[in-house]
Amino acid sequence: MTLKVIAFDADDTLFVNETYFIETEQKFCGLMSDYLSHQGISQELFKVEIDNLKIYGYGIKAYILSMIEAAMKISNNTIPIEIIEKIIEYGKELLEKPIVLLEGVEETLVALHGKYKLVVATKGDLLDQRRKLHNSGLGHYFHHIEVMADKQEKDYLDLVKRLEIQPKEFLMIGNSLKSDVLPVLAIGGHAVHVPFHTTWAYERIDHTVEHENFSSFEKMTDILKRLQ
Repeated sequence: MTLKVIAFDADDTLFVNETYFIETEQKFCGLMSDYLSHQGISQELFKVEIDNLKIYGYGIKAYILSMIEAAMKISNNTIPIEIIEKIIEYGKELLEKPIVLLEGVEETLVALHGKYKLVVATKGDLLDQRRKLHNSGLGHYFHHIEVMADKQEKDYLDLVKRLEIQPKEFLMIGNSLKSDVLPVLAIGGHAVHVPFHTTWAYERIDHTVEHENFSSFEKMTDILKRLQ
């Protein structure tokens, strides 16, 4: 490989994220348990989330709006204002969750910093993602922070163009095969999968990935064996 840029996903690659959403969903299901089973509530919330992606995009604020909409649908628009207030409270709690770095992240960044141009390439709300990165203490390792509306092939092509490199000079590291790996491989880049113990249903795929530019490691620091 002739790499110039190494990009890292943020949520569940650099620091904990999905765990907090799961906790919030459980509280939401408990809040709405008079109307439907927990499974039914989860299914309705997921459907609303996916339908809203094209309008709201990704992130906690979009999730709050989707919870409110799901609550209205589940209750047939009879939900009391106190429940809406509680949902907003859950959303604000999500925004204030502590930043917990994943194992080996900072060690890896220290080893790669100065040898490659390091960037963050993540989806979500711009304000929230910048806040989390700032609070993580990792911001000084990165040359560039890209909060992407989505992670499709075109989005990555736009990113490498802004970085003034060729796709073959780009390596993406992330926990999602769907968003961090497949589109990068499709444009001729390199990708590394570092799985997190839980993955949002929307980010899962039902097949294995085999490609000469692809690697998967259980730990973030294992990447260093490939790059050094």
